[in-house]
Amino acid sequence: MKLLNCFHPITRRRLRRFFQIRRASWSFAILSAAFIVSLGTELFCNQNPLFLRFEGKIYFPVFRFYSERHLLGEGPDTRMDYKALLRADRFKNNGKNYALWPIVPFGPTEIVRPEQIELPDEALVRIEPDLRIGNVNLSPGGIVTRGTSAGYFFGLPDGEEEGASLFEQWVLPEPVRQGIEQRFRNESAPGVVGTAQRRDGFQAEASLPPFNVRAAAPKTVRVTFREEMPRSAEVRVALSRSLEPSDGSWPAFWAKLSDADRAAILDSAARRFERIVDPITVSVDGKPYRVRVEREDVRYPFRPVKGHPLGIDSAGRDVLARLIYGFRTAMSFGLLLVLASLTVGTLIGAAQGYYGGRFDLLGQRVIEIWDALPFLYILILMGSVYGRSFVLLLVCYALFNWIGISYYMRAEFLRLRHWAFVEAGRAQGLPAHLIMFRHILPNALVPLVTFFPFSLVSAIGVLAALDFLGFGLPPPTPSWGELLAQAQEYPWAWWLTLYPSLALFVVMLFGVFIGEGVREAFDPKPFSRIE
Repeated sequence: MKLLNCFHPITRRRLRRFFQIRRASWSFAILSAAFIVSLGTELFCNQNPLFLRFEGKIYFPVFRFYSERHLLGEGPDTRMDYKALLRADRFKNNGKNYALWPIVPFGPTEIVRPEQIELPDEALVRIEPDLRIGNVNLSPGGIVTRGTSAGYFFGLPDGEEEGASLFEQWVLPEPVRQGIEQRFRNESAPGVVGTAQRRDGFQAEASLPPFNVRAAAPKTVRVTFREEMPRSAEVRVALSRSLEPSDGSWPAFWAKLSDADRAAILDSAARRFERIVDPITVSVDGKPYRVRVEREDVRYPFRPVKGHPLGIDSAGRDVLARLIYGFRTAMSFGLLLVLASLTVGTLIGAAQGYYGGRFDLLGQRVIEIWDALPFLYILILMGSVYGRSFVLLLVCYALFNWIGISYYMRAEFLRLRHWAFVEAGRAQGLPAHLIMFRHILPNALVPLVTFFPFSLVSAIGVLAALDFLGFGLPPPTPSWGELLAQAQEYPWAWWLTLYPSLALFVVMLFGVFIGEGVREAFDPKPFSRIE
């Protein structure tokens, strides 16, 4: 707090008031520290090692570029793949070779190879009943006029169920029976499902699809039968590459399989470690079972795994690295944009407010015309002509973002230009620019200070929105908006939605807390009460 003694008493009082608001002071400390640390992101998030000792020589790849020829004495003059170097026998065979990696050993543009991702080396064998399905077309009397794979449900070979009476062989649930009658009467009816029982006790699921009124009553009604079997009948076995159960024991169901079926399943599992295989069918106690061998394959975007706690994006890049670099990009863009906007808005608003009259009137009309220009169309046009870049996006947005603050600065200068200290400066013959920026501006800083945090939050949000729409920074620049755009393309990749949204929410929330604290610190009401 001793540092506060060098400020004006009013400033010291405002600063004390700000730091008394805990959410504002903590948000300011966290956001400021995070941005300062992000300026040295390469030191803790990089695809190059911080320190490398190779064949008796010392290198600092994070600070200096070394080509493949420089390090190995052969090869092209291109960037060295240090991770490939560490896997090479030339590096492993020398015990004195050493590499020190950052905390996050991945860069924002580095593509992770599938073989570098650690996955469980096992295949899951799923054995489940191959449930049979059949359809029959019924006449109004319940006679089967046509059947499709329905012989199993009538105890007859396929095709010979035609002519059989459904109502004599099956006891249908009442909703299904009423649904059949409604359809023959040409009445609108919803789809129904129920458990039907054959005269010998065999049960199956009978269903009817929804029905709408037609021009004429239907001549036949289709009923679908599905074999019922409990889900507990499904058997799962996790096999290692040696084709042994991962838990060390075979399920009891395995003993019911024939030797040929067991050999076929193991052969399918062995081939699944190399490529995708088709399901096979086996038979147990006369019932067919479908066998599927599943194994997780690396397809981008990929879920969070060891070494990549926030997952991998659609291009094979580490999401954590892109979030860290994206934070620096967002904060740098926001701060530069706000500083440029506040500077331009202050200059124009100060000139309008100080000189007033026709100059002010003409300036307001020009600003209104300028504000009516479509920003997004201009940005698209400029990007198509000059190419998308950080500087172009900053300049284009800064050309329009200053208008709001100019209104407030114009109002402050209009209010202060007739005060006594301004008249005294004029009487002493001080030039206009000295009066404006040395005497009036220090007394008109409240709008600048209070709007700064909110403008920063707005700038970060605008950058994310433009990147999401594809009009922001050029690829492969790391950006939170670009990750959210990938999440829209791959809605099942929840990590592409959760983590960028959470990062954007936290940063913008901290900015709002800081803005609220500044606004309350500059609010004159707490200091104007008579006690």
